[in-house]
Amino acid sequence: MTRHLFFAIALFGTGMFLNTQAEAVTLSRCEDRASNCVGRCADPTGGAGDLGGRQNKCMRTCDRQVVACMLRAR
Repeated sequence: MTRHLFFAIALFGTGMFLNTQAEAVTLSRCEDRASNCVGRCADPTGGAGDLGGRQNKCMRTCDRQVVACMLRAR
């Protein structure tokens, strides 16, 4: 009986480990895409907006892309 319990725990642990790794790869890919997107956003004013006071829309686009990627990864 003890042997069966040990094998059940080992099998369950292996399954959880493999499942976690696959999800982590997907979530890290989303974060990589987010950092690449933010890196392409040129914001010379540092978030203060342009002369008219308008904020950079590129960051909002990156946010939407990251949220969509994270939701698909789940």
